Amino acid sequence: MLQTVAAWDNLLLAFRNAARGKRGGAEVAAFEHRLEDQLIALRTELLERTYCPGAYRSFFIHEPKRRLISAAPFRDRVVHHALCNLIEPLFERSFVADSYANREGRGTHRALDAAQRYARRFPYVLQLDIRQFFPSIDHAILRGILARKLQDEGVLWLIDQILASGADVLCDEYRMVYFPGDDLLAALRPRGLPIGKLTSQFWANCCLNPLDHFIKRELHCPAYVRYVDDLLLFADDKPMLHKWRRAVEARLATLRLTVHPGAHPRPVSEGIPFLGFVLHPNHRRLKRRKGVHFRRRLHGLLVAYDAGLVPPETVAASIEGWSNHVRYGNTVGLQRAVLDVVPPEIIALVHCPKATARRHRCG
Repeated sequence: MLQTVAAWDNLLLAFRNAARGKRGGAEVAAFEHRLEDQLIALRTELLERTYCPGAYRSFFIHEPKRRLISAAPFRDRVVHHALCNLIEPLFERSFVADSYANREGRGTHRALDAAQRYARRFPYVLQLDIRQFFPSIDHAILRGILARKLQDEGVLWLIDQILASGADVLCDEYRMVYFPGDDLLAALRPRGLPIGKLTSQFWANCCLNPLDHFIKRELHCPAYVRYVDDLLLFADDKPMLHKWRRAVEARLATLRLTVHPGAHPRPVSEGIPFLGFVLHPNHRRLKRRKGVHFRRRLHGLLVAYDAGLVPPETVAASIEGWSNHVRYGNTVGLQRAVLDVVPPEIIALVHCPKATARRHRCG
């Protein structure tokens, strides 16, 4: 199976996937300049099991909240794509339909639509958010989950290399949690998946897949949505949701994960903060801080444009990306208010300008 990961066609496809939209970068250009030599070297290292991942480049982002993002060297990203090309289809078949993150044909907007459909059918919702999710993922538990489907020693060796390369990246972001039966050595357990890595996104779904099946098959929750570490469970009454919360917390403990305290069932009519929006049964609003954040970003871009530091296409691309996202809510008035300050010559470059912003029929 490792031979399949290291196959020439698979490595070439992995390069193309990893380089998509990034060919202007110096690191990608340098790799592509000697593409054949680079892929042959990677193939040899994988087959001889001498491959060793490089150091991560880390930086913080502050939207939607402070997170440490870690970027692997480009040649390692090629290996990540090569591995996922092979193993992702094996796991995809076992994922529940209610998991929406980092899966082809799903994503943010379908998760919003599903959550709003359930909000129309059920009066109460329980929202759970896993604490320190990526820093908390236990390597031994994750490897055990992966090994149930992957028996090839070569592939497991490669997984071990990738896991070990990220073991210390998020150690400063993790606050130790002890579980029943732990001793002081529990603090030394390898844990953490660097945020921003392809394998981390995929393995996050693998890690929580047993929880998804527990909620659907054992709790028999009829209305469930998960996006990464954000879980929504819907029901007709609060006592059932309280019961499910205790069961989910106990199940998460077997994965050495916990939820943020204070989660409790509440009426869907109060609004559900989810994926940048506040969902109500019949409408959805953009979270206020999302609008404020874009206003500030747009102001900075316009100042840079007036100073001749950025071209109008850059400003238009930012507006278009934001508009294409927020149109999935009831935001026509918001878009017009935000974009009123944009010069006409920039609006003309936007494919969905304020003059033609349409109301998206939610759900």
